[in-house]
Amino acid sequence: MLNLAGQRFPDDYLTNLGASSPMGRVAQPEEVAPAYVHLASDADSSFTVGEIIAVTGGLTDTR
Repeated sequence: MLNLAGQRFPDDYLTNLGASSPMGRVAQPEEVAPAYVHLASDADSSFTVGEIIAVTGGLTDTR
């Protein structure tokens, strides 16, 4: 989520942000950075075409 400087949220919004995700919290930049690095690297992603890389926070079962 992009948090613009000066943007106002209800008091409990940021406290509960990510609570309903599988990990129970929002992702940290260092946790999603490998996906960006993979896509930015010609050596690693040259055969990745038209794929969606799901950064799901540990979600492995969709039930």
